[in-house]
Amino acid sequence: MRAVVQRVSGGKVLVDGEVLASIGQGLVVLLGVTKEDDSSDINYMVDKISNTRIFSDEDGKLNLSVKDIGGGVLVVSQFTLLGDCRKGRRPSFSNAASSDKAMTFYKDVIKGLMKEGINVSEGKFQAMMKVEIINDGPVTILLDSGKEF
Repeated sequence: MRAVVQRVSGGKVLVDGEVLASIGQGLVVLLGVTKEDDSSDINYMVDKISNTRIFSDEDGKLNLSVKDIGGGVLVVSQFTLLGDCRKGRRPSFSNAASSDKAMTFYKDVIKGLMKEGINVSEGKFQAMMKVEIINDGPVTILLDSGKEF
């Protein structure tokens, strides 16, 4: 499983011109599921998204998590994170999970974050979305449950 985690002062998802979901301060998470992922990958992502300390404390140090600040998380499914461009010029998505598996794992990550007490909003799976992100910092973290980076 792969994620781009962005610290934001706000974010929202629009589908067909309508606001589907929005958050204020918190994280926007773009999430891709691989065909090799299992429940341990879900647990890894939930733990990292919930507890990674990328918000500033009163001394300006990155010591607080999204849970610590009471922020929201907007999760958006994005299989293109798994695009492999090492050969040729067109990305290969052969490592991406099937849509059924990807949707199940995407929903399980959302449920896991909610169990952590986080206010979670979500995009619409397999929809063409407009995602508005007001990156704060900017602070952007890459996560990979397979620890490829």
